[in-house]
Amino acid sequence: MTHVDFETERLVNPVDTVEHIAALNDWAFDRSGDNEISISVAGNWTDYHISFTWMDEIEALHLACAFDLKVPESRRREIIELLSRINEQLWIGHFDLWQQEGVVIFRHALPLAGAEASARQCEALLEAAIESCERFYQSFQFVIWAGKPASEAMESVLFETAGEA
Repeated sequence: MTHVDFETERLVNPVDTVEHIAALNDWAFDRSGDNEISISVAGNWTDYHISFTWMDEIEALHLACAFDLKVPESRRREIIELLSRINEQLWIGHFDLWQQEGVVIFRHALPLAGAEASARQCEALLEAAIESCERFYQSFQFVIWAGKPASEAMESVLFETAGEA
């Protein structure tokens, strides 16, 4: 298989589409350049700081979602175990530990390869990040603040209720 360079001119910058979505939802955002935007979204457990970056060289819209939950050095090994267990449950995106800052982030990318990003695709990328963070936020709290092992933290967030009380 040979590599062919296709010169395509993008009609709409995907970051412009994300900015439009943020404005429609009245979310605070900061556009630091043509190819990057940071958005703050309030969740049920915490506020999420979401950065979208257009990566022209690989034609992908990258999302990184962080939240204010610093991982102390003494709990990093257990958090890494938890990340592994959580990532096994995810179909798209993944959690990482940003070692330099000691924070957990959710990352995902939308490869476009010459295509235009629709508003719905950008919304789906954002929804996947927020839903994953909301679903697993408490497991990170259990490991960091309560000193629980990763296995116990996972059991608590994977527990699903049936019926109504």
